[in-house]
Amino acid sequence: MAEEINGGTSMDSTESRWVIQDDDEDASDLENFDADLRLGRHGGVVDSEEEEDNAEQRLIRTGPRIDSFDVEALEVPGAHRSDYEDISVGKKIVLAFQTLGVVFGDVGTSPLYTFSVMFRKAPINGNEDILGALSLVLYTLILFPLLKYVLVVLWANDDGEGGTFALYSLICRHAKVSLLPNQLPSDARISSFRLKVPSPELERSLKIKERLENSLALKKTLLILVLAGTSMVIANGVVTPAMSVMSSVGGLKVGVDAIKKDEVVMISVACLIILFSVQKYGTSKMGLAVGPALFLWFCSLAGIGIYNLVKYDNSVLRAFNPIHIYYFFKRNSTNAWYSLGGCLLSATGSEAMFADLCYFSVRSVQLSFVFLVLPCLLLGYLGQAAYLMENHADAGQAFFSSVPSGAFWPTFLIANIAALIASRAMTTATFSCIKQSTALGCFPRLKIIHTSRKFMGQIYIPVINWFLLALSLVLVCTISSIDEIGNAYGIAELGVMMMTTILVTLVMILIWQIHIIIVLSFVVLFLGLELTFFSSVLWSVTDGSWIILVFAIIMFLIMYVWNYGSNLKYETEVKQKLSTDLMRELGCNLGTIRAPGIGLLYNELVKGIPAIFGHFLTTLPAIHSMIIFVSIKYVPVPMVLQSERFLFRRVCPKSYHIFRCIARYGYKDVRKENHQTFEQLLIESLEKFIRREAQERSLESDGDDDTDSEDEYPNSRVLIAPNGSVYSLGVPLLADFKGTSNPILEASTSDVISPVSTDPLVFDAEQSLESELYFIHKAKESGVVYLLGHGDIRARKDSWFIKKLVINYFYAFLRKNCRRGITTLSVPHSHLMQVSMTYMV
Repeated sequence: MAEEINGGTSMDSTESRWVIQDDDEDASDLENFDADLRLGRHGGVVDSEEEEDNAEQRLIRTGPRIDSFDVEALEVPGAHRSDYEDISVGKKIVLAFQTLGVVFGDVGTSPLYTFSVMFRKAPINGNEDILGALSLVLYTLILFPLLKYVLVVLWANDDGEGGTFALYSLICRHAKVSLLPNQLPSDARISSFRLKVPSPELERSLKIKERLENSLALKKTLLILVLAGTSMVIANGVVTPAMSVMSSVGGLKVGVDAIKKDEVVMISVACLIILFSVQKYGTSKMGLAVGPALFLWFCSLAGIGIYNLVKYDNSVLRAFNPIHIYYFFKRNSTNAWYSLGGCLLSATGSEAMFADLCYFSVRSVQLSFVFLVLPCLLLGYLGQAAYLMENHADAGQAFFSSVPSGAFWPTFLIANIAALIASRAMTTATFSCIKQSTALGCFPRLKIIHTSRKFMGQIYIPVINWFLLALSLVLVCTISSIDEIGNAYGIAELGVMMMTTILVTLVMILIWQIHIIIVLSFVVLFLGLELTFFSSVLWSVTDGSWIILVFAIIMFLIMYVWNYGSNLKYETEVKQKLSTDLMRELGCNLGTIRAPGIGLLYNELVKGIPAIFGHFLTTLPAIHSMIIFVSIKYVPVPMVLQSERFLFRRVCPKSYHIFRCIARYGYKDVRKENHQTFEQLLIESLEKFIRREAQERSLESDGDDDTDSEDEYPNSRVLIAPNGSVYSLGVPLLADFKGTSNPILEASTSDVISPVSTDPLVFDAEQSLESELYFIHKAKESGVVYLLGHGDIRARKDSWFIKKLVINYFYAFLRKNCRRGITTLSVPHSHLMQVSMTYMV
């Protein structure tokens, strides 16, 4: 059977694809087969046994295919698609419990301020107004958090990741709409091609996909929507702590008559500082710690709600009839429209359920919301409305006024703890979105700390944490009115909601391929409602909430400038790669002196010869006798075994002694090994690669040294399966090999036993192998030097003024202050050599 190849037998994107063709098959038939293979219309992989049965078949080349070496960097043992696929029932319950403290804190604390903000904008003129406002809140809760997010949006995750960038990544892997540098090798794996029954939905999906792929304007629009949504998420991370803490601490005005507004602000500032100081302890630890507190909070909401329903007026249950919404607008008209901004606060935190999905599983979030969070919220709002039916004057502090006097201080304490926890919900969502945007090249690199060894998604970003704290303190101190902060809250939340609706609609059409009526119903209902709510909060933007819009615009510009500059830099580096023809012209000495030793050249490119290497050749008087291009890749597993750490490939003919290496690290691997240990492991892995390569070449009858470059590797017989996997067609296709009747197959993680042969060609190959291994040992003894190349970009003199401003100042400032890619490398300064290179774009 065909084996999937790894390690040293894969090829780069400039190489050809091998397929089987009958002798009487013409070129057009081959092209049709190639197209069918890419579209998944061929059911499986051509078997080596099948080839033996049909002697008329032959192996030929087709056009270029996607790179596989970079893809293999992620193929490590234990790399599962999701951390939550195989967890037990007990762990699911624990995860569901943790979601209370991480995901639902925001939406759970909305009863603290929703009615207060609504009735300040639309004062109570009668009990019918209370019923109308309550009905509006109930159906807002049912429509947005429940129907939209819990039942629909949560399923549009990208391998367990949620948020606007996860949606964009998901769409990009099903349609070629990405404008980002292909820095994620996992994006190149085409797992979505599968045989489908023709249907109107499939035809519609293909038409829209083709339109998106062929329109640069639509691609740019899609990216702008994603960046705008992400900037709103970050803005939410600023306004959520301010709103939650200010509203909970404001309850002191009910319990203590002498408390002043300035004192409430100072207490809120102290609470915010404490909140962001404990963020570093991680989601899992904090989730277990604060989960019981949120559980008590939701139980308190339900208990107080039931108490008020029994004591005051249970007729508020009539609010489940939506006719009261019509009466509310009929009685209040413009004021009712203004109050929509306050009503939306009941659904704030809905986006956190999706953005925080990387921390938990879909099922745990759904179970917690449906069976605990939603019932408690509904009872809490019903209880407040029942109290207000007999106490219209207390609408300004509806929640705390409705709490029974004997339970006020315990409830106040729990409410403040819940508010602090709620603030963490959008903070963790912000961390998640920034991590995703960084991975896709849309945000400057920052230090990311993984706080859990079990779940990769649980992270902490120190710089963002303190940045959010500073801005939250500014917001609390400058805008101390709950109404103004609430309006800013609504602007940020609705901005994210609308972007999510648009992206999920694309997912429905392109990926889920569901009926068009369902798609139209979804987009018309939710986008229409969100635009209506947005018009309400936007009307009051001049009252101080404009600050949050300015902040969101600044974050958008940072991401857009970084993406624009990164694209230019990546494209320039790819264009200026050194060609293999130039390397052949230079000869094995590379046009300079080859001094004994090993040079490890760190570079982000994983294919081709980087231009910075040419800069080393022209700058240095000599170059090392052996060069290894090293790329650091972080793979989605906690730790990578030392035996699986390195992947190698030969870059040029054997006499050049140039290799490419990908060093793989898990997200919990600590790169603090001694450099001598690192070098020893690298050399040992290189020797294993060379031995396996010699094993393969010993099976070839015409082992020409000049045919093993990474750009032209005819000795590799591979076939691309419909799912994107690369399969070896192996030894049976080598007609000249007569040493054995059985195919010898190999994988990168297993050693292959060499066949015993007296063939003189094999003997020469063994001598060549020993000679190369001896050369490596001598180079190692001469010393290892780390070559680091820094590539920067500058706008050309004839560029537009705006481009010069963006590239030479804004992007340069971001690059100077972001975390460099070599920061995590344990490079000894005594063995370090750095060269800078500037690209004109």
